[in-house]
Amino acid sequence: MPVVLLFAQAREAAGSASVRVEGSTVREVTSALAARYGTEMEQVVAASRIWRNGDPVAPDDEVADDDEVAVLPPVSGG
Repeated sequence: MPVVLLFAQAREAAGSASVRVEGSTVREVTSALAARYGTEMEQVVAASRIWRNGDPVAPDDEVADDDEVAVLPPVSGG
């Protein structure tokens, strides 16, 4: 089961900085996050960049049990 690192709003929606969820593709992992944490997480994931092991990925890219998937929401500030 891959480790998912959660940042900013994703961390707030889950109440944790990292979780483990089932999934063999990026889409399955992000869908599992939305199913577990609800609408707020679904919205955050939809607006986020997703990276696997330090590289950007597409929704249909495969994810292995030992992968680290990061959810990086857009950041604003000044």
